[in-house]
Amino acid sequence: MTRSDKGFSLLELLIVVAIILIIATIAIPSLLRSRQVANEAAAVANLRNLNSAQLQYSAANRNRFGDVPELIDAGLVPSTWLGGASGYRFQVDLSVDRSDYTAHAVAFGATGGRYDYYTTPDFVIRYSTAAARAPTGRAGEPVN
Repeated sequence: MTRSDKGFSLLELLIVVAIILIIATIAIPSLLRSRQVANEAAAVANLRNLNSAQLQYSAANRNRFGDVPELIDAGLVPSTWLGGASGYRFQVDLSVDRSDYTAHAVAFGATGGRYDYYTTPDFVIRYSTAAARAPTGRAGEPVN
């Protein structure tokens, strides 16, 4: 029998697979982190849009704010917000007389985001008041 020099040996293939696994082990956490950062930026932008939507809604409804389904019905925010958008769920807590609100963006899923956010009619986006859902030492502080 003669040995053919065509193709790769099993050892060469194993080395290539090992190298690919090492590269993937390094790259995948960076990609997931990038996705979290993008989702966090989208959540902050969506809360800014929600503040604008509340302003428009209150102007049309005798200075009364609305919850997410009402804002969707008015065509002020996208309907995708009911199930969550970009790894975040959006919720609006209204006062009894609907003259005040607190809007929350709460992360869900593995790549949703590291932090939660909230805003009030003062239009300032803040980190969650829960220390575990905000950067160290920044709970309740404004987002830059």
